[in-house]
Amino acid sequence: MEKSALQIARAAYQPKLPKALQGAVKVKEGAATQSVGNQEEIKQLFPNTYGMPIVEFEPSDVANNKKMNVGIILSGGQAPGGHNVITGLFDQIKKLNPENRLFGFILGPGGLVDHNYMELTADIIDEYRNTGGFDMIGSGRTKLEKIDQFEKGLEIIRELDIKAIVIIGGDDSNTNACVLAEYYAAKQYGVQVIGCPKTIDGDLKNDQIETSFGFDTACKTYSELIGNIERDCNSARKYWHFIKVMGRSASHIALECALQCQPNICLVSEEVEAKDMTLNQIVDQLCEAIAYRAAQGNNFGTVIIPEGLIEFIPAIGRLIQELNDLLAAHGADYKDLDKQAQREYILAHLSKENAATFETLPEGVARQLSLDRDPHGNVQVSLIETEKLLSEMCEARLAEWKKEGKYVGKFAAQHHFFGYEGRCAAPSNFDADYCYALGTSAAQLIANGKTGYMAIVKNTTAPAAEWIAGGVPITMMMNMERRNGEMKPVIRKALVELDGAPFKAFAARRDEWAKETRYVYPGPIQYWGPTEVCDQPTKTLALEQK
Repeated sequence: MEKSALQIARAAYQPKLPKALQGAVKVKEGAATQSVGNQEEIKQLFPNTYGMPIVEFEPSDVANNKKMNVGIILSGGQAPGGHNVITGLFDQIKKLNPENRLFGFILGPGGLVDHNYMELTADIIDEYRNTGGFDMIGSGRTKLEKIDQFEKGLEIIRELDIKAIVIIGGDDSNTNACVLAEYYAAKQYGVQVIGCPKTIDGDLKNDQIETSFGFDTACKTYSELIGNIERDCNSARKYWHFIKVMGRSASHIALECALQCQPNICLVSEEVEAKDMTLNQIVDQLCEAIAYRAAQGNNFGTVIIPEGLIEFIPAIGRLIQELNDLLAAHGADYKDLDKQAQREYILAHLSKENAATFETLPEGVARQLSLDRDPHGNVQVSLIETEKLLSEMCEARLAEWKKEGKYVGKFAAQHHFFGYEGRCAAPSNFDADYCYALGTSAAQLIANGKTGYMAIVKNTTAPAAEWIAGGVPITMMMNMERRNGEMKPVIRKALVELDGAPFKAFAARRDEWAKETRYVYPGPIQYWGPTEVCDQPTKTLALEQK
């Protein structure tokens, strides 16, 4: 594999580890835990992995030379740092016992079921240290939820003498890890399952998980691009740039990029929902800022839009919920109809209120809402061009205002969607260190006999040496939610908290940003140079932890 100068230099970077993980460890156990919601139901569904204590690693004088082979799976969308979880895990299991072996299952959970794997040796591992992407073994979105999958996976686990499986994924993937851990524990198969918190969206977060890996790098990457656009915007002074960023269920990325770049407008889905805003109200709010700036002679600006915004507009959210249930129950009747017949079928089967909402939507958006779901039963919101929908609606509204004398400017829009650009970026120093520590923690959880746990690292705004590493029972994060028309146990997503420090810091300055041009250009992610440039946490983390 040919390497760039960056890759060669980056391969030599040695991730920093918390003091507690630098040598032998012992486990300190906390109090018993319970799930964040629906305690009785979750306890009944997970009797063997419910109520376990949170654990923390402390330095020990006694070395653990545990003999164990481990399997690793990358699940779901890519996030910067995934390779460092694998290298941290590899280095630690080899340190425990040089005979230990690591097997990677190819293209996600499906690799376990289909017995598609490769042994990860030092030669392979060394090629991928501190690199972005998941290309070492690939990722996939197969859901692990059926008994025949668990049993098929067990065949290869037994053949390779694997002691534990580590699943690197987001909330859905870690929910699957929890189900798998429970099944193997109930059957007393002696196979441990450990999860790792991955998602650039930042919504796998709670009292125990301060941030999911990849969020830091992705936000820095998007902020660099948004800063470049802001500079272009302020140079040409003739376009409004509508920039959609990833985050299907939460606006953490949009909010962090706004805190870093200070755009004129940033929409926050959770606020739209809390204020029960309609699509028309959002458009009016945008147009008021556009008209104000035009009156000052500024016919340009930047707008950041979270990918999942459309689902958070309450009327559309209610429509999507009913559509999800309708398609889950009657998808077979519906899928072979032509486009017009599909529209008529939906209108005939929706409640009166939701049918009225469906009819008011632009045809392209209405069609997108009624198409195939992702494997988790969700609308594929990334395919809905919300940035174009909003700019087109703004253009129409401003034309009306012009006739009424309420608007005197010129409006021209450019559109951007930053998604794939951030998912496989080379990890920042933070994500390189954080992921390596997560991989090391996962190895220690296995060596200490734990299953149904997620590896965690806390105190992350301090220097890496002072981070606190351990594990949290996955059941602690779960509640019951409706998926594909039925109630399922899932990890609760963390949305932007409107009374949290990051949103409050944004809300305190957004009116000023809307009226004046206060752009900040963060520049490229810096790996080398002064600590105050290279090793800064996200503004979200810094504000949350004061």
